[in-house]
Parts: sequence; structure tokens; C-alpha cells
Amino acid sequence: MNDEVLNQHRYKLTVAYDGTDFVGWQKQEPPDPDAPQPLPGQEPKRIQLRTVQHIVEQAVRETIREPAHVLGASRTDSGVHALGQVAAFTSAPDESKGVGWPIERGTAALVRALNSKLPRDVLIMKAETVPRNFNPIGGAIEKEYRYTMVSGPVRPLWDRRTVFHTWHPLDATLMQQAADYIVGEHDFACFAQIAHGRKTTVRTVFTCNVEPQPEPGRVVIRISGSGFLYNMVRIIAGTLMEVGRAKIDPDALPAILQSCDRKQAGPTLPPQGLRLEWIRYEEQAEKPG
Repeated sequence: MNDEVLNQHRYKLTVAYDGTDFVGWQKQEPPDPDAPQPLPGQEPKRIQLRTVQHIVEQAVRETIREPAHVLGASRTDSGVHALGQVAAFTSAPDESKGVGWPIERGTAALVRALNSKLPRDVLIMKAETVPRNFNPIGGAIEKEYRYTMVSGPVRPLWDRRTVFHTWHPLDATLMQQAADYIVGEHDFACFAQIAHGRKTTVRTVFTCNVEPQPEPGRVVIRISGSGFLYNMVRIIAGTLMEVGRAKIDPDALPAILQSCDRKQAGPTLPPQGLRLEWIRYEEQAEKPG
């Protein structure tokens, strides 16, 4: 192993963000629709959309003065929030060039430095040193999401960016009866967007709980699993909402799962009620949070 590799340090970041004004986590650089058509053989001019990955990566590069790449664990969609997104980057400190983030500076100082460069809708919650081969995607063994909805005649105002409102009353007991059927290894094709882009739709859900909150009409759905398909949690939430409205019988869930038919499940609820809570890795005995 050469000296350059030996001098590399890997940092794991826990990132929280309000996803309202982002087009998701993953960087996106589509062609600029207002630019002139490129000449043959030329690349089209592209624009950088506002994504969390791009914003965090900019802050990391400004802080360590290296062209670092920030890799995120979960590609949250446009408008989806996170409390415990996980990302990682590698730094190769060189004091003679004034670049990098040596371990001696500490992770607390790294958190302060990054947060000083981030906008108000993104926050680094924690930084840790990890092995150089740490992979935030491949090493994840469990994730938890929560979906928050409020039912009733008064729509939410102050937290309208982070909850979904429905006018119809919801029966949380019926919703939990249906949620129990979701736990386990199943083919979740009925709960996936048709263009999900995955080779298999089989996933394992470890927990699925419907939690009534102290505020009347407010319900939180918590679901953890080994991994999730595109829009899977939002479709599950939409299906449980229909159960809570007595539009779907809770005991119909096994047949819906077995059908593998997206049309049999409920609607895809909007993104604002969804939040990535935490991601657990093999070296973590306890669940985060």
C-alpha cells in the first residue's frame, strides 16, 4: 500500500435536512433548456439543480480544499426530509499544500466547519472517522422511515412542510391491523412505482407501526427494513390511510401483496410527510436514535 493511500482518512457524516426546497439527495445536472443547441460532437450545456448531495459536497470541498466526492446512503426524492441520512467522503491531508482534514483536528471541529458553510435547511449532526473501505450504501443493513399525517377539518399551518393532511378521519387501530401484514419478506411490487428500476421487488420489512400522537388526528407510521423500493414507503402510507378511512379492509393486505399489482394498493402520498429517520450498519449493535 503506497504512502498516499495510507494517508487517506474516511469520514462518515450524519446529515439532517428539510427537503422542501431540494430536488432530492442525488446530484442532478440536466441539459440547460435555455442554452443554444450544441454543435455536433459537443456536450450540451448543463445546469446544477439544488440537491442535498451537491450542497454538502460543496461545503466539504471548501472546508478540506480537496476535490472530494460525497457519497450518500439513500437517494431521498424531491421534497423528502431526513434526520439521519448517512454520507461519507475521503480526505488525503497534506500539510505542505494546506489541504485535507487531519484526524488530529477532530470531528467536532469538522462538524462546526461544515455547518458554517451550509444553508439553513441542511445540518451536519455528527461526523465520525471510519475505515477507508466504509461504504454508506453497501454497508447499510437497516433503515427506518416515518410518515406523518394529520386528519381532520383543520389543516396544519406551522408544520405544513413536514406533514400530510387529509380531511377524512383515520382509525389507527385498523391501520395497525393492516400494517402487521406488511412485516416480513414479501414481493412488494404492489407497493412500488411501476418504473422502479430494480431487478427484484422482494424486500424484508422488520417493523411497521402506526403510532397515534397526543395531538388529535395526528398519526405517525414508522417502517424499518433492509431496503425500500422507489416510493414504497409513500405507497404503503397511502394504503394504510385508505384502511384508516375504511376504504380498504385490513385483512385484504395479504391478497394485495400476493397480487403484485400496483393498482390494488392505495395512492402514493406526497413527499412532505416522509422523513428518513436513521440508517444502521453492521458495526452498530444498537439502532440509532
